[in-house]
Amino acid sequence: MLKDKKIGFIGAGTMAKAIMKGLGNSGITTLASDIISQPEVMTNNKELVRKSDIIILSVKPFAVESILKEINNELTANHLIVSIAAGVSTEKIENVIDKKLPVIRVMPNTPALVGEGMSAVCKGKFATDEHSALIMELFKAVGRCIEVKEELINAVTGISGSGPAFIYLIIEALADGGVKLGLKKEVAIELAAQTTLGAAKMVLETGKHPALLKDEVTTPGGCTIAGLAVMENEKVRSALIKTVQETAKVASELG
Repeated sequence: MLKDKKIGFIGAGTMAKAIMKGLGNSGITTLASDIISQPEVMTNNKELVRKSDIIILSVKPFAVESILKEINNELTANHLIVSIAAGVSTEKIENVIDKKLPVIRVMPNTPALVGEGMSAVCKGKFATDEHSALIMELFKAVGRCIEVKEELINAVTGISGSGPAFIYLIIEALADGGVKLGLKKEVAIELAAQTTLGAAKMVLETGKHPALLKDEVTTPGGCTIAGLAVMENEKVRSALIKTVQETAKVASELG
């Protein structure tokens, strides 16, 4: 049970804060070695490891190896290591610590701050389905969570890990179109943001394919098909596909 575990965060990033907030709301004990907020703050990483059952590495990819070497002597057979560092494989983590400890890799995203995160987990060589289920329970405290094979985790980064930034750009662009037509900026942003939120909920809650939902909004000779024709002509679909591919490529090079 997750509530029986103490979860230690190494790192003070946005994701760490988001996850700790969600877990705090669920009554789960969190510790941190590098953050000023609601959790109990440890004086150093080694102390945190000694007092935690689950260690979450919330640091930049380049810092993962040095952190692991620092805490290696404190790690025991009872620890579960979770990494949310993009591009760092479970194999690399396993090789650095050189112990047969379970490692789970997670790609979350920043909407976890408002309880609407989308996370994907994958298991390392020594992790079991039970370990995976435990970490999925953890990340479901801040949104949705799925399990994927590790070879697909960079694709996840391209869609949901970095995806919020792409959606923000789309919202901004839609709003700019409204401003150009005379709407106030704040009104245009609200229209674009709520429409994006509503469309996403339609996909998730109806289970219908996005193409079918798109067709339901489109009438022959209407304004929507005219707008869609512009998007296709300007290769918006192709640009988004290439965006996901390039993001995944860079993610694969980080570790």
